[in-house]
Amino acid sequence: MANIKSAQKAIRSSRKRAEFNRSYKTSVRTACKKVEVAASKNDEKAPSLLQDAQSSLQKAASKDIIKKKTASRKISRLTKKVNAAPTTLA
Repeated sequence: MANIKSAQKAIRSSRKRAEFNRSYKTSVRTACKKVEVAASKNDEKAPSLLQDAQSSLQKAASKDIIKKKTASRKISRLTKKVNAAPTTLA
């Protein structure tokens, strides 16, 4: 444990930030998973879910929670899956 007051505060703020980042990453993963499931089931909601996932990935990248190229790669792969899924015309 740190003895200096500023070091103690740095530890507290680091833990707080890590907790926020962890929760944000979890929500991003959930959004991506929803898109993958919808694309595999040929769901009509897949494009709108893709937009939500894309938005959350870009926000996470802008906040340096994930790397920018990682976000770009994930968006690209999700878009390919949604576009490859045959659309059902009812």
